[in-house]
Amino acid sequence: MRGELEDAYEFRRVEVVGPAVSGELTQTATIGVAVSLLFILIYIWFRFEWQFAVGSIIATLHDVILTLGLFVFLGIEFNLTSIAAILTIIGYSLNDTVVVYDRMRENLRRYKKMPLDVLIDTSINQTLSRTVLTGSTTLLALLALYLFGGEVIASFTLAMLFGVLVGTFSSIYIAAPVLIAFKLRPETFQEQDAESARPVSGKVEA
Repeated sequence: MRGELEDAYEFRRVEVVGPAVSGELTQTATIGVAVSLLFILIYIWFRFEWQFAVGSIIATLHDVILTLGLFVFLGIEFNLTSIAAILTIIGYSLNDTVVVYDRMRENLRRYKKMPLDVLIDTSINQTLSRTVLTGSTTLLALLALYLFGGEVIASFTLAMLFGVLVGTFSSIYIAAPVLIAFKLRPETFQEQDAESARPVSGKVEA
């Protein structure tokens, strides 16, 4: 192009977007997702137990990997909008997972002799209506954005539609049942309750 037009035009600056930019974007996105998953792991670990933390990471990785597979399968351009969609999916999936985990923690303290698999099933059933209704309303809003939002946000909303769907699935079928594989001990929560109920030494109650 320069050879054909340099006699008639003055080239003041030439910019080239090559594979280096794409590689840098991929590396930055990977680091961002990895750091967010690390902080999620630490947060869930301190709030619950390490089994809950590992379970939430497995469920979140399930959602991220399937969403990336959607981009590859459909040939959608992976850009900053795609990264925003993935991070939003992580937050949505984690929120659903924490709701189920919180109910499980309450039931672990309430039903001390209930088998773990029955308790997990009970907790999922107790939060199922909330999970399904939240996912359904979110999907309706995203569907409207995808159909009428225009081409600019089409890739973002498509990724979000798929991510919310698999995120709801993982919260029900992966995040909680995987705790059985990690041998969650209900006695841990009962010991914590016993320690918190124990009176402080040196104080005499009237």
